[in-house]
Amino acid sequence: IEQIGYDMYNKLLNEVIKEMKGEKVEEEEEITIDLNISSYIPEEYIENASQKIEIYQDVANSRNEEDIQNVIDEIIDRYGEMPEEVYNLLEIARIKNWCRKVKVNKIQQKQKDVVIYFKTLSDEALRDMILKYKTKIRFSPGEKPYITLRIEKDVVKEIKEFLESVK
Repeated sequence: IEQIGYDMYNKLLNEVIKEMKGEKVEEEEEITIDLNISSYIPEEYIENASQKIEIYQDVANSRNEEDIQNVIDEIIDRYGEMPEEVYNLLEIARIKNWCRKVKVNKIQQKQKDVVIYFKTLSDEALRDMILKYKTKIRFSPGEKPYITLRIEKDVVKEIKEFLESVK
């Protein structure tokens, strides 16, 4: 995991498992989330490496709110109240799920701004964003359009609210 990263490890592991089951492996576009928050499972919270990998895999495989809630229930049941870093890890999984829905492939925080890169963005969706967020966003057109969102307080909360408002 240290050499190839958590996301790539889980992706490769899932592909191997599907291939062994004889299932077709569909290429899922990578979604990159780069925020200035700590999101990991601390050594003091889950000491056993294989249990930690299992939880990381469960988080990576979560594709909807029900999946995430099941992971939360399992974590709390097995290990007790979650530290902030684990909570943040699950919030990033939620953000990734929204990214899949609204065709976002990258989110990158740059100080007080968050840049949100879209695979595609309809004129209607852009118009709705501009009407709702006014001067809080800047749009950059091009082959890979992106929105720069000004963050005022809570980066995770504001990104989730923004993604949920995209149609």
